[in-house]
Amino acid sequence: MATDPYLSVAALTKYIKKKFDADPHLRDVYVKGELSNVKIHTSGHIYFTLKDQKARMPAVMFSARAKSMKFRPESGMTVLIRGDISVYEASGQYQLYAQSMQPDGIGDYYLAFEQLKEKLNKEGVFNADHKQPLPRFPEKVAVITAQTGAAVRDIITTLKRRYPLAQIVLFPTLVQGQGAVQSIVQSIQQANRTDSDVLIVGRGGGSIEDLWAFNEEAVARAIHDSKIPIISAVGHETDTTIADFVADLRAATPTAAAELAVPSRIELLERVMGQRQIMFRHMTNDLEQRRIRLTQLQNSYPMAYPDRLYRPFIERIERAADALQRETVLTVRRSGDRLTMLSRQLDNRNPSDRIRQAERDLAILGDRLDQRIANVFNQREQQLKSAIRTLDALSPLKIMDRGYAIPFKHGEVVKSVDQLELGDQLSLSLKDGEVKTVIEAIDSKEKERD
Repeated sequence: MATDPYLSVAALTKYIKKKFDADPHLRDVYVKGELSNVKIHTSGHIYFTLKDQKARMPAVMFSARAKSMKFRPESGMTVLIRGDISVYEASGQYQLYAQSMQPDGIGDYYLAFEQLKEKLNKEGVFNADHKQPLPRFPEKVAVITAQTGAAVRDIITTLKRRYPLAQIVLFPTLVQGQGAVQSIVQSIQQANRTDSDVLIVGRGGGSIEDLWAFNEEAVARAIHDSKIPIISAVGHETDTTIADFVADLRAATPTAAAELAVPSRIELLERVMGQRQIMFRHMTNDLEQRRIRLTQLQNSYPMAYPDRLYRPFIERIERAADALQRETVLTVRRSGDRLTMLSRQLDNRNPSDRIRQAERDLAILGDRLDQRIANVFNQREQQLKSAIRTLDALSPLKIMDRGYAIPFKHGEVVKSVDQLELGDQLSLSLKDGEVKTVIEAIDSKEKERD
């Protein structure tokens, strides 16, 4: 029987793998490239794609080698890798098995990402003041994502399962490739023209190139200007985009975004049932306490003998009425006595008597004033007479009666011979007239003494 010339896929793949392993040039290679689609498995293995502008290749770094790294590899970083090339038989593709990895700067995508992030951060686009709170019970949820794919299915399924009361409005949108940015911006603006309560913007996972539309400035501006609260759900939990920083809330996955957008119907029902049980328990306890209290009151002494309950009050009212009557009589009596006393005081202080007494006092004061005025006039008269006698005694006319005369020169009184010269004309004022005279000789008493 002839040998079958056809090889199985596994046999052919194994043969190719042996060729790769036998090539000495592929056993120890040094490669430089940009990391993309980095995924760190829970086991510690790192799966990524190494690329440049013209080609890309899948790569893996096992946990034993990854533990010795000093940094955490991220998409967009340019790295230097030493390793070997082999074929992964399960997928039939060759890949790079990294033995060591060193950072060598930042790739173009990562650099653009950081530059835009820094620019928007300086403008305050990421500030918490711009974040809007999500409505607690939204009536309409808008979804912006691709019309087909796992992301939209997960979001719709989760929304219907958790909160079927909410209406879901889908805005089919391009989320990658040419025209994706414009499509996302238009969908956000269109959703803002509706009465939606919350907006989910996102897509499933992918490489940094696939997610790059959500790192564009136009998309960031549209999210920032949205009047509707936006939940960003781009890629997986390890993927971070500019849209995540601008959005009001970031979700790790599209499913998580749907869970954040609406409350859980089951949780609400459980909460309502829990509150109902608590309310029922409180009402039951309250009713039981009130029933016990009612029984105690019904069996109490006042309720058993109600007439004895108000008997003391009747006695108090009667005593108070008697006391009020006695106090009224005493008050009237005291008021009458006081009225009598005031009448007597009023009689004693009759204003007519006081007026007559004031008239008598006024007459006495008038007599005293007349007497005082007469005395003052007498005193002033005596003083005047004494002044007249003194003035008459000092009058120059009296002196002139004794033969004296007063000389005047040019209308001025001459008091000394020094004022006179020979030939001066003098006026001599006598007792009964005036005489004109001329100086013919002057005799000085000082000369006589000399």
